[in-house]
Amino acid sequence: MNAIKTTIKSGKTVVGAAGAPNVDVAMLADAGFDFMLFDTQHSPWEIKQLQPAIQSLRGKQAAPIIRVAANQADQICFALDAGARGIIAPMVNTRAEAEAMVRACRYYPLGNRSNAGVRGEWGEFDRYRDYLDTVNNELVIVPMIETKQSLENLDAIASVPGVDVLLIGPSDLSIELDVPLDYACDTYQRALDKIAQTAAKHGIAAGMYFIPPGMDPNFFVDKGFKFFTMPWAPWAAAGIQNALTGIKR
Repeated sequence: MNAIKTTIKSGKTVVGAAGAPNVDVAMLADAGFDFMLFDTQHSPWEIKQLQPAIQSLRGKQAAPIIRVAANQADQICFALDAGARGIIAPMVNTRAEAEAMVRACRYYPLGNRSNAGVRGEWGEFDRYRDYLDTVNNELVIVPMIETKQSLENLDAIASVPGVDVLLIGPSDLSIELDVPLDYACDTYQRALDKIAQTAAKHGIAAGMYFIPPGMDPNFFVDKGFKFFTMPWAPWAAAGIQNALTGIKR
């Protein structure tokens, strides 16, 4: 099953961190994060390079989620075959694009994902149909809201069956709103409120790809954003430094 999907549905805050093939993701996955996010849009890594890192997460607390480079069926298929239990697609601007994303994520009869055998950590099944149905029901599907067009189509996107999170791309959305990286301004905050309200209306979560630097995560949680990533390196460094202070040197 997919614990992250259960957590999202419960309304609790879901916090992840960035993972990569050159990072000890297995250690991070048991540190308390709900998911490890592997990015293939703005990173040097390609999806097929991620499989060893994702396999190292088997049995760990955090679920692997992949952001594909584009909302394309082949990219989504590669990510799912690598073992992703959640898919993020950038620049989803219309209901039709959201529907295409969901279809690419799901097996027949809910979608048109090609079958390549059991992929990912979904449990043991006596019937293959049970595996297919479990993936269809438990996979986390996350379209990114990053443009004025997507804001205009929020209701339509949020109402697509299978969509679990409306995820803001903070920097791209701010640029589209003509307030580049001005995350505290009224224009940007009004857009956030609209997204959070629309997600709540449709019974799904609102999320942010990252919390803007210097801003309090709880400010966004109080707004209704319950899915985001946090940088793990500063926390790790602080923990190491704290541990070292207890050693006589």
